[in-house]
Amino acid sequence: MQVCMLFILLFVTACSSPSANSSSESVDVQPVTSGNNSVTLVIGAYSVARDALQPILPAFQAEWKEKTGQTVEFQQSYEASGTQARSIASGMEADVALLAMEGDIDKLVDAELIPHDWKQRDPYQGMVTRSIVVIGTRANNPLSIKDWMDLTRSDVDVLYPNPKTSGGAQWDINAIYGAGLKMAAEQGVDGPTFAKQLLHQVHDRVISMDKSGRASMAAFEYGVGDAIVTYENELKARVNQGVDYEIVVPKHTIQIENPVVVVDRYVDKHGTREVAEAFVEFLRSEKAQQLWVEAGFRPVNEQIAAQLSNTFIQPEGLFTINDLGGWDQVRSNLYSRRGIWYEVLAGIDKS
Repeated sequence: MQVCMLFILLFVTACSSPSANSSSESVDVQPVTSGNNSVTLVIGAYSVARDALQPILPAFQAEWKEKTGQTVEFQQSYEASGTQARSIASGMEADVALLAMEGDIDKLVDAELIPHDWKQRDPYQGMVTRSIVVIGTRANNPLSIKDWMDLTRSDVDVLYPNPKTSGGAQWDINAIYGAGLKMAAEQGVDGPTFAKQLLHQVHDRVISMDKSGRASMAAFEYGVGDAIVTYENELKARVNQGVDYEIVVPKHTIQIENPVVVVDRYVDKHGTREVAEAFVEFLRSEKAQQLWVEAGFRPVNEQIAAQLSNTFIQPEGLFTINDLGGWDQVRSNLYSRRGIWYEVLAGIDKS
């Protein structure tokens, strides 16, 4: 059985490698000198955003062409969010960075590519889309999975990506741990102890941690695992395409917020600030937000959110990163060298 599973995982890895689909992975992006009638924007994005952006980019091209007479050409790079952030910070000259979480944008701040107050530039606090963490199952939910505790069962094989490389994975871990805190409060028991134990028990059932959320979803599509912890939008997009998955919304789960920024140092070097800022503004327009929704994301645009208030399930115990103390505290508590996540990986204090 182990040999068979190893073969399947190797097969999935090969099928999701750059040679199979180079547009979904990092590409050699170099800034292009544009003429007066054209301009090139370099987009560095996390892998999950790839499909959603494909109709959005030509929509912006048409609008910019009509407004200015100038043709916009895009160079696109898609990677796991943490990997993408490190690439941009190390010199991949993206004009616009669209990443999975605030912590990855902080890598650009640390590299002095953008200012510390990047969230104060717009009324959206730098965010462009929302989602929630959910559980995906096979057609008709054959194992009757209803909540996080079901992922601890011995008959359930679970997938989620690696938090070291994937921003989406950190949202997944935050969701499970935060749900554990909420469940503990309901039961009147010690929150951190219960939440850590829940995370331990779920992780014990994880059979593969892929590099990115998209790679993890690809493994699930190839038949690996019984359940996947992932973004709601990843599953909704596939269900909308006719794929027969069940989306299980746990009672307690976290609201995901995905940021976008103009990378100041690079747009000033390339002379692309005006079009880059217009593109980021467009991403939050009603037209683009509707396209994000069609790809399964939840909107940040309040007009679209109001129009679609009945489209999305609102979990009873929905919480935010701020309910966990904010990203600085989460990074310290969960992802530092002695953090809870690394204790879970090492099997420390497992009970």
